[in-house]
Amino acid sequence: MRERKMSTLMNTYGTRTLTLVRGEGSRVWDDQGKDYIDAISGIAVCGLGHSHPAVTRALADQAGTLLHVSNLYNIPAQKQLADLLCRESGLERAFFSNSGAEANEAAIKLARKYGADKGIQNPAIIVMENSFHGRTLATLSATGNKKVQEGFAPLVEGFIRVPYNNPDAVREAASQHSNIVAILVEPVQGEGGVRVPAPDYLNQLREICDQNQWLLMLDEIQTGNGRTGRFFAFQHNGIKPDVVTTAKGLGNGVPIGACLARGHAADIFQPGNHGSTFGGNPLACRAGIAVVETLLEEGLIERAGQLGEWLINEFRERLKNDEKVVNIRGQGLMIGIELNRPCADLVALAREHSLLINVTAGNTIRLLPPFVLTDAEAEQLVSGVVKLIKMFS
Repeated sequence: MRERKMSTLMNTYGTRTLTLVRGEGSRVWDDQGKDYIDAISGIAVCGLGHSHPAVTRALADQAGTLLHVSNLYNIPAQKQLADLLCRESGLERAFFSNSGAEANEAAIKLARKYGADKGIQNPAIIVMENSFHGRTLATLSATGNKKVQEGFAPLVEGFIRVPYNNPDAVREAASQHSNIVAILVEPVQGEGGVRVPAPDYLNQLREICDQNQWLLMLDEIQTGNGRTGRFFAFQHNGIKPDVVTTAKGLGNGVPIGACLARGHAADIFQPGNHGSTFGGNPLACRAGIAVVETLLEEGLIERAGQLGEWLINEFRERLKNDEKVVNIRGQGLMIGIELNRPCADLVALAREHSLLINVTAGNTIRLLPPFVLTDAEAEQLVSGVVKLIKMFS
């Protein structure tokens, strides 16, 4: 009897039927030559689109000189990228990692060390329902999604969960727990369904943190690097967090994450407290520099804000009479179309119409197109998604 051929890959992503082999701008091609508008950008990663010449040049140049040295040595590109990110964010220091989850791990450790330095036993961090912060044990424990936590108990302790977009719930937690040291929150919940909070939500959290001497830590893994129409989403609110984490769009596909901090939080980590072998190596930082400089020089952050507003308005106008649509929301090029029924089947249907989309929270179409999406491609995206929703039953 012939043995069944087994894949050498762990089955973490289920059955994958689409093979992409090439990309340029907002489009990708599969191994059969069919092209698609990539409306998820590798899940908010490729803000500059695919094969952007500035990133290509930076990677080729760095690959021909020095790919990696450890953090035992000075890395000029690391310092240059830290300077850029601190300048654009208004924060003061950066720690580089390889991913968003690792950046959030750094923030969690930083908050715990902050509490320990103040003599607080078992310091706790307030986190939100429906949040997503990563899949390491600590970030999984901070995440507000029981489905992704299932099977991984015992989870890491030290997190107090409250409803998102509810400052009063945070105040109530403060009255009940004396060991809270920080809040970790997404300015816009991505995996939770592209949920945009009230305009003053972050401002109220800033006020609560100031009153209690807590750290306000913002997870901008998905919202950062121009996605919402500002370099960081918190800049829409005119506040300054103590800690910001970012990744995804920072390397346009090259794995890199960063944990930024200011004030007292910037000085908490000392030699031996934290580290990374690959984090902030020359290749990743050259990619990050190319991305940040291109975003700024080509006005792509403003483009993301303007194009996102147009897309949301068009979706609202063209879908206003469709009873299946519950809500259309978003900020910049981070858009969610919530339906009144599960709609995961739309992902495969969209591929048949040359669109790459995804569905989050079970019933919300999530769109995260690249900032280089042309006006014609934006019209094609709106028309295609509207058609899919109208024909979906």
